[in-house]
Amino acid sequence: MAGGRNLVLIGMPGAGKSTVGVLLAKTLKMPFTDTDILIQKQENSYLQELIEKHGIDGFIKIEENTVKSLDLRNHVIATGGSVVYSEAAMAHLKAHGIIFFLNARLYQLERRLKNSRNRGIAMSPGQTLGSLYRERLPLYKKYADIEIDCSRKHIETIVTEISEKFLDLA
Repeated sequence: MAGGRNLVLIGMPGAGKSTVGVLLAKTLKMPFTDTDILIQKQENSYLQELIEKHGIDGFIKIEENTVKSLDLRNHVIATGGSVVYSEAAMAHLKAHGIIFFLNARLYQLERRLKNSRNRGIAMSPGQTLGSLYRERLPLYKKYADIEIDCSRKHIETIVTEISEKFLDLA
């Protein structure tokens, strides 16, 4: 790849960032990094436990520090859904990457996230997936270089679409 640019995936929990990321990495012959898994390894704790222990703001700070510590080139990176709350983390990702927003519709997310309370999603007690979606959508759109509409598309179609756009830009 020219310039060693990273391909960075952002979007809501359940949008398919990790799944699409693994397939993109295979397709593009690039290493894959999932920041949620990195956080769990570094903190030796599951995301939900970290949110319960440190609160949402504390978790977002852990996520920000983990993302800012990345020194990757020519990687596919799947981020946690809450990474967009950190301007510093997003600036770091954007400095060496092309940001793709996987825009899945709320009904898709609700169908995929049956057990959102135990999944390690940074949401306030009593907050609904719908209100979280509406809160984050402007942030995803703000930071995205390219928005991918994931509604009514097979995962292979999404992977192909992102691969082609990335290769045109990288």
